[in-house]
Amino acid sequence: MKATVYPGPITGSVPAIASKSQAHRLLIAAALADVPTRVACADVSRDIQATADCLNALCADISYTGGAFAVTPRAVSAGAVLDCGESGSTWRFLLPVAAALGARATFLLRGRLPQRPMAALYQALEGQGAVITGKGTGRVSVEGCLAGGAVAIAGDVSSQFISGLLLAAPLTGQAVDIRLTTPLGSAAYVDITLQALARFGVRAERQADALHVPGAQRYRSPGSVEAEGDWSNAAFWLCAGAAGGGPVTCTGLDIHSPQGDHAVLDMLCAFGAQVTVSGRDVTVTGKDLRAADIDIDATPDLAPALALLGLAARGETRLTNIARLRLKESDRAQTITDALRALGAAADIQGDSLVIRGSNQLPGGVCDAASDHRIAMMAACAACLCAGPVDIRGAEAVDKSYPRFFDDLRALGPRVEEE
Repeated sequence: MKATVYPGPITGSVPAIASKSQAHRLLIAAALADVPTRVACADVSRDIQATADCLNALCADISYTGGAFAVTPRAVSAGAVLDCGESGSTWRFLLPVAAALGARATFLLRGRLPQRPMAALYQALEGQGAVITGKGTGRVSVEGCLAGGAVAIAGDVSSQFISGLLLAAPLTGQAVDIRLTTPLGSAAYVDITLQALARFGVRAERQADALHVPGAQRYRSPGSVEAEGDWSNAAFWLCAGAAGGGPVTCTGLDIHSPQGDHAVLDMLCAFGAQVTVSGRDVTVTGKDLRAADIDIDATPDLAPALALLGLAARGETRLTNIARLRLKESDRAQTITDALRALGAAADIQGDSLVIRGSNQLPGGVCDAASDHRIAMMAACAACLCAGPVDIRGAEAVDKSYPRFFDDLRALGPRVEEE
């Protein structure tokens, strides 16, 4: 699909969509619980649906109606085929879970998913009794039965590895000690997992270089849970509002959320934007923004939204520690750079930094979303800084996390054509 976004201000109010990060974890916990659970989730993206579909194939009956999933646990299906699509969370969370359930399961992986790092997780699971075949391909199988006990794993490759082990831990029936051999990166995502475990009655303790899950625990349904507003996607509206002057209000956000991407508020302030928080409503305006240096190692998903601020700010903005960007749905360091250049911006990669030089106005142009939802959203929002329209090839990539993105963009003012 091609989407054309015409120049114009982005102003007004938009509700935050449901947190993809929380929805994955809540659905998995609900599928492993003792009795049915209602998981309220106002928005269902392609990734969330992938997790629901995989759990349907593996160990639960799941339906969606009226803005909520009804999740009923059932016996494990031997020989289940789990199609993860391009969802890294689905894949990395459910591989340990399937192993702990003793299921003989086959995972289908799409897009760049077969190439994304997995060696550390494979090694950890095999050390606890899992047998994994098909590594490096789009069809990976697991069998055996995961044991509890002590497991060592690097903490700086992907926090999803740690979350997957935590979600699997109560299923072993034994105490599980996860020792981190390197510092934990993107720690906030592990905190989201710990919160989901707690909501389903599972105790877990996080220490400086280890996590401990006591044995003899099981998931206990609270009856009903809800995925809160998503900070990662709300960041696009907040940053676009600041870049274009605003004001833009995003509703339904919890500033006390364990989601690490609420750090975007501090980052907006570093660029000189005005941020106002009223309950669960966040309003941003921007005027005379200044360049900033932002370390994105802990919050790599914010990089495309922050790029919008770099375009609008005076001076040279540097997003540093970009290594994690290269392991996303695209090599996001490169695809951010390519998309910005296609619109006439001055951007380049210097070592471990993405450098963006501010401009009063960009000409606009044609860019490729590179099958990456966040690149498509960044390019669309950049139209507020362009003299001419922005054409986005592969704009359907937004369905991965935000299916109604272009409808919400229209509600904030810009004219959008899709074909």
